[in-house]
Amino acid sequence: MDLPPALLQFLGSLVAILALAAIARAMKLGPERTLKSREEALEAAEEAVSGFSAVALALDADGRGALLRDALGRVLLLRPHGTHFAGRVLTAAARARLEGDALVIDTAEKRYGTARLRVDDADAWMQAIETIEG
Repeated sequence: MDLPPALLQFLGSLVAILALAAIARAMKLGPERTLKSREEALEAAEEAVSGFSAVALALDADGRGALLRDALGRVLLLRPHGTHFAGRVLTAAARARLEGDALVIDTAEKRYGTARLRVDDADAWMQAIETIEG
């Protein structure tokens, strides 16, 4: 059986693509996870900071993160990190500003960086971040 070179090339490419897809799946690479509900945000917060008990929560309009506040006034920022969410309890070094309809939060941590969230009551969250004590 003599296969044409174009067909061999096509079949080889198809096998390579399927192999790369299998490797990506095994490494749990893929689309960014989003938060679709309050429950998902609370679960992600518990994974990030064990025992964080939120009394207030704001989800990003696109599910790309959340802000949570506990009874002590601590503010936890959740943002995507691969297929999980990374969380940071913000310190007094954190800064927040409004840019259009988005709240931009600079954590002052180079490795965590800046987050851009579209949340309800962004002014109140900005004020809560700006009043964090060291």
